[in-house]
Amino acid sequence: MKHPWRIIESIALPEGRLELRQRTEGDFLITLGPTVLMNSLAHRSETALGMLACEPLRGRKQPRVLVGGLGMGFTLKAVLDALPPEGRVVVAEINPVVLAWCRGPLASLTAGAADDPRVTVITADVAELIRAAAQEKAGVYDAIVLDLYTGPHAATDALNDPLYGQGAIEGMRAALAADGVLAVWGESYDAGFDKRLRRAGFTVSTRRPGRGGLRHIVYVGRLKEYQHNRIRAGH
Repeated sequence: MKHPWRIIESIALPEGRLELRQRTEGDFLITLGPTVLMNSLAHRSETALGMLACEPLRGRKQPRVLVGGLGMGFTLKAVLDALPPEGRVVVAEINPVVLAWCRGPLASLTAGAADDPRVTVITADVAELIRAAAQEKAGVYDAIVLDLYTGPHAATDALNDPLYGQGAIEGMRAALAADGVLAVWGESYDAGFDKRLRRAGFTVSTRRPGRGGLRHIVYVGRLKEYQHNRIRAGH
């Protein structure tokens, strides 16, 4: 017999009630209204996202990674596992209660990734941090990883979306160091987003982790040094 879900905590947001639910040890859900945002037993795409973002950073000295969205911490854990001890991670999480959950009832799922000394969690919209980094024009991050519950999709405003529109992609390009990496989680493949990444100078690959069932998508954009320099020079 299946155990019933119990609500550990529930808070009201403009979009609906954000709830953390638990059924058995290690079996959690985060829901927003009627929508399941995260399931602790189904996180292969989040783990793949963090790994694919950081694989190209091996060998770099003190790589810096920006992660947009903390969730249950699985993407962050994968990022930390792939980074050297001197790597640093900034996590932008807009809801402070999610951080409290990751440091509390969810901590054992990721061996306390949110409290790793390499990690700084900022309560902010990741789009704001990207805009600030882009204005520095100094290649602040070696990788930007977006793990948000609304990924790019066919209805995305191709020009003005704050994360997946052309302007936002160009801002992420400016915030990245030479040969930087942009990794983005999506619920399904969006050809328009892929095209916008390529238009901004990224080489793009996609992965669908797993072999069956619902398979989400991971976009990995690489910005080669020569491309990066030509774009900054206005060519």
